[in-house]
Amino acid sequence: MNKQSSTRMQGEFIELELGDDVASSDYYNDDIAPTKIAQRTWGKWNIAALWIGMSICVPTYTLGGVLTAYFGLSVSEALWTIFAANVIVLIPLILNAFVGTKYGIPFPVVLRSSFGIIGSNVPCLIRAIVACGWFGIQTMFGGLAIHLLISEFSPGWASLGGTGEVLGFFIFWAMNLLVVIRGSESIKWLETLSAPLLLAVSVGLIVWAYPQASITELFAQEPNRPADAPFMGYFLSGLTAMVGFWATLSLNIPDFSRYAKSQKSQIWGQIVGLPLTMFLFAALGVILTSASVQLVGETVSDPVTLIGKIESPFWVITAMILIIIATLSTNTAANIVSPTNDFQNIAPKKINHVKAVMLTGLVGVVMMGWELLRKLDVIVSDVSVESMYSNWLLGYSSLLGPIAGIMIVDYFLIRKQQLDLPGLYTGKGDYPAWNWRGFVAFFVPVALTVFAQMTGELSWFYSYGWFTGSLLGGLIYFVAGKIK
Repeated sequence: MNKQSSTRMQGEFIELELGDDVASSDYYNDDIAPTKIAQRTWGKWNIAALWIGMSICVPTYTLGGVLTAYFGLSVSEALWTIFAANVIVLIPLILNAFVGTKYGIPFPVVLRSSFGIIGSNVPCLIRAIVACGWFGIQTMFGGLAIHLLISEFSPGWASLGGTGEVLGFFIFWAMNLLVVIRGSESIKWLETLSAPLLLAVSVGLIVWAYPQASITELFAQEPNRPADAPFMGYFLSGLTAMVGFWATLSLNIPDFSRYAKSQKSQIWGQIVGLPLTMFLFAALGVILTSASVQLVGETVSDPVTLIGKIESPFWVITAMILIIIATLSTNTAANIVSPTNDFQNIAPKKINHVKAVMLTGLVGVVMMGWELLRKLDVIVSDVSVESMYSNWLLGYSSLLGPIAGIMIVDYFLIRKQQLDLPGLYTGKGDYPAWNWRGFVAFFVPVALTVFAQMTGELSWFYSYGWFTGSLLGGLIYFVAGKIK
């Protein structure tokens, strides 16, 4: 006689008692199974360290410059926009983390409730492709740091130029995959270790650059927009782009909150770890970029290249090691964990954790193929990594906003925080293969976004895409959820 799965409640947690029905299901494997209560060991400091580790990275460093150059904001306006965006993005982060903490389930399994057992693969793959692209970009920065580090010890390696950077890319690529293959405890250890080191190097960079930067002049610079242009339109566009920076994690935060000790841990860990870290490291980027002319004789907008121009081998080696740790901590958590779970969701019985990690790595290499070939002088291209990711911020946030709204409405308003845990893995009960409500709520905002971008009509809908998409998607899903 087959044993049927059941659940038990312990405090605020729900735990799955595995039976033959779930274990034999095509939609289950051990890697995307609900975590056991004994596995939920991440306290608020671990979660805060996770966010510190993810926030201190090269793209965060350049955000202030992106807002001043592309969105017409002054330096002070840009920094406050970054802070406000990260306070706002805390709302979907905390809300979508609730389900992971209570039920121990990862992001793809959460989506089975609102998009269907098979339908969940559509939003999962949208999220996965974005993450793979970011994985490639971050790996490029990490590979550059490895190239510069080895170059300090080996003039022969330094002479390799772009070839050395490509080799550094693949060394760093392998380091990332190894950490994630080793599992959640490896990531927890890395993030907890790296957080204080990253804060220390940030302080050190400020001490190094501060005497060379005129803070008064920096904040007195006029914004890059017409003098009579209204501030609010530029601010809201910049705010949307900055919310888009963590729009990805606001979806797949259950991938991490499933290991939290309590709801209080995930809430306070995110509040402590995210907004202030993003603000301070973006401010550091603005200050260092401004000081770079005095420091190295030219304007340099990324910290890896800037530090590589320092004439002290000791400080270059020290800084490069810390940048490698910083990029590794960001990349493993933010850009590999999610697609690893997402790819497994396609065929859990055929794609396990290790295969999914390798698939993530391969897609990341393919997506950065043009840049790798450019560094090898195989092709000539004027497209830079910096322009690539700055242009993504606004576009992909418009696609991900509806998913965030749908997830929140489904769990809190439609399901009222009550899920059939075995049903999410067997497809029985209230979880169809395809949930038409989720797709209607997703595609209507996306269609309006594409219409606005192609025609110029309803341009505000695209400009404020994350806000308009999440609110409209959530509203449509709520109405559709009342239809039997």
